[in-house]
Amino acid sequence: MAFYEHTFLVRQDATPQQVDALVDTFKGVIENNGGKVQKVELWGLKTLAYRIKKNRKAYFAFLNIDAPSPAVAEMERQEGLSEDVLRFLTIRVDELETEGSVMMQKRDRDDRKNRRREEDSGPDETEEENE
Repeated sequence: MAFYEHTFLVRQDATPQQVDALVDTFKGVIENNGGKVQKVELWGLKTLAYRIKKNRKAYFAFLNIDAPSPAVAEMERQEGLSEDVLRFLTIRVDELETEGSVMMQKRDRDDRKNRRREEDSGPDETEEENE
């Protein structure tokens, strides 16, 4: 079997529960055709660089897949039929990443920056009054 990284975009007016349901549906297609989904990452609602089917934002989902080619082709066929899926991209890779993707590492980095800013802002006024 081959390894694939698969990303798909879901329209902005879908709820997070609908996105989860789509991920489960496509995950089921892979598993029913003899493959495995190693990792699922939901990157959240992001602004697109340009409009796609009148959408300025989209939910991004990322899957690491270990499956035969026909399983991936069937998943892509079903995504093409779905009105909720705006775009999808599948790339064959030599090996799957076990750590978080670059997008998830970026989110962790942003969280650390925000925490540092809060710490650098100094003590609260209530603490100064108590001293």
